[in-house]
Amino acid sequence: MERRPLGATGATVSRLGLGTLTWGRSTGEDDASLQLRAFVDAGGSLVDTADAYGDGASETLLGKLIGDPALRSELFICTKAGRRHDPARPVDTSRNWLLEAIDASLARLGVDHVDLWLLEAGDQQTPLDESLGTLAEVVRSGRARYAGLCDLPGWQLASAASHASQAPHHLMIAAAQYEYSLVQRGIEAEAMPACAAYGIGVLPWAPLGRGVLTGKYRHGTPPDSRGASESHGPAVRAYLSERHRRVVEGVARAAEGLGVTPAEIAIAWVRDRPGVVAPLLGARTVHQLRTALAGDSLDLPSEIRSALDEVSAPEIEYPAALREGGAWAPATNTES
Repeated sequence: MERRPLGATGATVSRLGLGTLTWGRSTGEDDASLQLRAFVDAGGSLVDTADAYGDGASETLLGKLIGDPALRSELFICTKAGRRHDPARPVDTSRNWLLEAIDASLARLGVDHVDLWLLEAGDQQTPLDESLGTLAEVVRSGRARYAGLCDLPGWQLASAASHASQAPHHLMIAAAQYEYSLVQRGIEAEAMPACAAYGIGVLPWAPLGRGVLTGKYRHGTPPDSRGASESHGPAVRAYLSERHRRVVEGVARAAEGLGVTPAEIAIAWVRDRPGVVAPLLGARTVHQLRTALAGDSLDLPSEIRSALDEVSAPEIEYPAALREGGAWAPATNTES
């Protein structure tokens, strides 16, 4: 698998990443082990988790599977902090919480450092300067090699990247995670230009549009799908409008013409968008992962890419994570 630079850094990662949102919950140890082995065998290196995934269960399971130092050396591990299962304060990027969070993540993962550590959300109760200062402190201490942010409006991502680069932090924001797919292109308006301006690599999550772009919902909602579940159903149904159906049909026709799966088409499209480093593939089973990985060798013909660009052209629609928060308290540091 091809390696790409992580933003403006000297680090490189595989151009597809492995997401572990379901690990420790609907994905058990045996299937997680098969997924990790299939991913590494395909040349993958970037593995993404978070301390909030399964209340730490994802990190714990990943840590159990990477006990072999030889395997750990092949991986570029990304984890995140900032979200809490606390109704009174669901987002916390205070210095106090973040320092506890990184040490807890390292303990669950069984490592002395992670390769990339991201703040999963903005915090309206913590000044931006405090959050960025803690990121910088963790990087300087060696507990994380690089730092990043998630799901911020473009204007605030630019503000954070500029602020982080100045004294006293001198921190490079290496990467940012956003939802991005053929059915969700809202970040193209502001967030992606901000990433390009500051040399920040984009790591898209939900590149298959929460499963919609696999084509499984073309003729209804399968009873065993996420769309049929009480917890995930609303998120899936958000991409079942008539406009989204036109996109799915366009992907299906392209797949039929090239003799591949719709998932391969959707992943190849996101993978090769300007500024994208690696889409994160979140599979529940090894079969789903192998289907997604099969698209790594697919290069979309220019006419198909143009047709997909046209049919999916956004009526600027911002991902929920950008609409429902993601704002920090004002920065308190005014040094330049």
